[in-house]
Amino acid sequence: MSAHLLLAPIPEAASDALLPRGVKLAVLGAGRVGKSAMIVRFLTKRFIGDYEPNTGKLYSRLVSVEGDQLSLQIQDTPGGMQVPDSLTQVVDTLSKCVQWAEGFLLVYSITDYESYQSIRPLYQHIRKVHPDSKAPVVIVGNKGDLLHARQVQTDDGVQLADELGSLFLEISTSENYEDVCDVFQHLCKEVSKLHGPGGERRRVSIIPRPRSPNMQDLKRRFKQALSYKAKAPSALG
Repeated sequence: MSAHLLLAPIPEAASDALLPRGVKLAVLGAGRVGKSAMIVRFLTKRFIGDYEPNTGKLYSRLVSVEGDQLSLQIQDTPGGMQVPDSLTQVVDTLSKCVQWAEGFLLVYSITDYESYQSIRPLYQHIRKVHPDSKAPVVIVGNKGDLLHARQVQTDDGVQLADELGSLFLEISTSENYEDVCDVFQHLCKEVSKLHGPGGERRRVSIIPRPRSPNMQDLKRRFKQALSYKAKAPSALG
């Protein structure tokens, strides 16, 4: 279910009539949760573990997702950009980023409980900035390979996503490119629906809370949700 990526900058001089459909995503979360690594992993298939302090880089690429060419922009965000924050400049910067984006990836690390606690305020801020929006949001528990250092249980992530009405997946950016690709591909498709005929907006499916959560079960449910959307779009209107 991988997206086929064309790693080329968006042509600046291209006519608007020739440009593919635009998709704008923002990746939000605390510091050191792997936001930059996830973006680079998706765009290049390479995993880079160490980065300089994140200053908020904007990635622009032409990508092909299931045969549809998209003009994709992904806004990386500094880890210090949190809600609530006493610094007005930080809150203003976050609000501008949220207002600009059409789809959101909220990332925490399973090894950092505080990063998990930052997800709900970020989600609430998104809905505050977009009060009437159905902008898709996916919650990701990253660093799933570091089980020995786990502070956040899989069940906690499932419950939070269930409460907020979002999709959830626990992944390892370093070990599994396919999972990273699935997350971004899903967001691209959901944002594309917002630009569909008549500006149709569809609800994001909620993965039912499993009785005994485990990684294989969560991945299966996530892929079933994506498959169901593709096979029966009219049923989700």
